[in-house]
Amino acid sequence: MNAVIKQHLIDPEICIRCNTCEEACPIDAVTHDDNNYVVNAEICNGCLHCVSPCPTGAIDNWRMVANVYSLDEQFAWQDLPEQAPIKIEAADALEDDVAALLSHAHQGLGGKPVAAASAATPEINLFNRARPAKASVRGNYRLTDADAEADIRHIILDFGEIPFPVLEGQSIGVIPPGIDAQGKPHAIRLYSIASPRDGEKPGANNLALTVKRVPGGICSDYLCDLPKGAQLDVTGPFGATFLMPNDPNAHILMICTGTGSAPFRGFTERRRRAMPDAPGHLHLYFGARRPEELPYFGPLQKIPASLLTQRLCFSRVPEQPRTYVQDRIREDGAQIARLLSDANTHVYICGLRGMETGVDEAFADACRHAGLDWQALKPELRGSGRYHVETY
Repeated sequence: MNAVIKQHLIDPEICIRCNTCEEACPIDAVTHDDNNYVVNAEICNGCLHCVSPCPTGAIDNWRMVANVYSLDEQFAWQDLPEQAPIKIEAADALEDDVAALLSHAHQGLGGKPVAAASAATPEINLFNRARPAKASVRGNYRLTDADAEADIRHIILDFGEIPFPVLEGQSIGVIPPGIDAQGKPHAIRLYSIASPRDGEKPGANNLALTVKRVPGGICSDYLCDLPKGAQLDVTGPFGATFLMPNDPNAHILMICTGTGSAPFRGFTERRRRAMPDAPGHLHLYFGARRPEELPYFGPLQKIPASLLTQRLCFSRVPEQPRTYVQDRIREDGAQIARLLSDANTHVYICGLRGMETGVDEAFADACRHAGLDWQALKPELRGSGRYHVETY
């Protein structure tokens, strides 16, 4: 057999440049430039430490190659190349092994995330560190009570005359000024867009972010302290799969904690503006410690039940039992099972990674009581672009 290897690659189309892969790699095989995150084939040993932390699945891609793709080639990519034909000169058994690897390499370990079939085509990677978009702060508002432990902000960024097209579910990168302890520029931080595609108000060339101040957080402190009129450098937009379906018949099941609510604010506002009478319904399971720490708690109270069914879940309210999103999902098990078995349902999960397992188990319980097999249903949803997870 010719010298053929399975090369680990990162899909630049769906990578959100969050740096989790580079941080997770124990041998420094992952690196990046101003455009892409890439894997050095001369270093990578296939240990897979970087795969599970990736929130989008961009890291989980493989190609069988006779000549490895160089770093320079990967840095220049806008999308991932297709699997090229490989000439195999070997015994049948070896050919079978390589054929299996080729199939595995094309699909990736978990399968490539797929956007909803009706979602609009996103623009991605229009701006990078070397050529960022300049945005101005048009508003910086605290969403949580002044005495709440969590300082969460709604920050509006205006792009003026710079075209910066986005879709609900996409992210942008923010470049914090200064250098790190190693003397390198700070890594770009990713934030989900919290507004619909046409801006905070229809026709505005702006967008909103939901930002939580993290103790010692370089970028969160920077953003939360920005005054009105301040300018900052923005990259992106990023994300080609965690996108809202445009189908008015789509039921959208949204599950989040904290600032994971950002994309769902965009989803809800888009549906309210563009399809207020859509037959499809929105369902929100939203977790926080207390009402005072739940972003957009006030505005949520004004959304009509005909548009959005809300399940607000609080885990630290005095003299009340701790309630998490998975608890509410179990309480609504029969309805959840009906939704999951409906071909018009799209599931989106966003927030802290710790919620993933609990939600998955709650889905499995709801399906089991309804005579459904969640382990068989989940890959069907994912493969048809109807199951999306972004956790951190």
